[in-house]
Amino acid sequence: MRTPQLRVPVAACGALLASLLIGACGTQTATSGDGGAGGAGREGGSESRCGAQASGAAGPEDDGVRILGAVERGDGAQGEAGAPPDGGESRRPGVSVTADSLPGLPEASASPCVVAYSVTNRGAEAFTYTITFSLVDDQGRAMSDATETVASVAAGRTVRRTLENVGSMGDQRLDAAHVRVLDVKRVPADEAPAAAGSCPPSGLRLTADEGDAAMGLRVVGLHLENCGARPYSVEGYPVLQLLDEKLAPVEGIEILRGTGGIPMAGGDEPVRPVTLRPGESAAASMAWRNTTQAGEVVTVPYVRVRAASGSDPVVVAPGLDLGTTGELGVGPWRKDETAAVPDRPRSSQSVPDRPQSS
Repeated sequence: MRTPQLRVPVAACGALLASLLIGACGTQTATSGDGGAGGAGREGGSESRCGAQASGAAGPEDDGVRILGAVERGDGAQGEAGAPPDGGESRRPGVSVTADSLPGLPEASASPCVVAYSVTNRGAEAFTYTITFSLVDDQGRAMSDATETVASVAAGRTVRRTLENVGSMGDQRLDAAHVRVLDVKRVPADEAPAAAGSCPPSGLRLTADEGDAAMGLRVVGLHLENCGARPYSVEGYPVLQLLDEKLAPVEGIEILRGTGGIPMAGGDEPVRPVTLRPGESAAASMAWRNTTQAGEVVTVPYVRVRAASGSDPVVVAPGLDLGTTGELGVGPWRKDETAAVPDRPRSSQSVPDRPQSS
């Protein structure tokens, strides 16, 4: 599995790109009579604008993800291999899509093509996958990128999904050669961060941001949102466990309480009790340096985070490039006064409005 890194948006090249709107298809579509090869030879003799596969075969598997090819809209196969179309695994909760855009370009109509891909879980438990795709031109230059989350792929199962509106290639056919898998992350489905706009049964939504980097200093923010129906109180530091690419514990890294010991990270913040009313958020930060000197270089792709000891764990994928420093600083929870979260979905729990201590 590729080691996740702090992602920097890819600058898009607009010479061939008519539209950089990237979306995700959440509805099921029917399999075409030619096996989803793009509709060539259909009634009326019209030729498909989508090159399903130059080689006629699916692309290589990359960490369980395989590009199946480009098909015309409505011809992509969705769902779980070997399962009926309405099978639970064929549904697509928690999809998030991001894309770069070119300023000044007019909006174009949606591409007639979609890119079909599959996700195969060869593990022993259900995983949630976060996949970053890239659209490239004929010279292999990145034009845009998109990130999708495929939630709860059961052990030993394969699900099929499609990317829509991946952009037009002008007069050229869009085929699998123009779509690359840049990165694949997977976390246990029951420890995956809750999707935006959703609330887990605990009433607490814990996520990590994409972080910031400058002059060797790395900082990733942890965010704790009370999306439940009662106040939640927490005091102190998030509880962290560092994990390798196989989700096994990483040993030999000292987790510092406070970030004052990390050069250029600033002084330590005082520990204060924080009470979050429904809709309010708290933030903490992980800080480190990627200095490389004598010793073993350590990269930590995943971190299991608990808001406090005994809280439900959430596995995030910040890609900690710790170099040879052997240290990671974590700051205390503080009220996030800038995060206004009105009218978010709440937990279905019905409990009295009394503080819940950590």
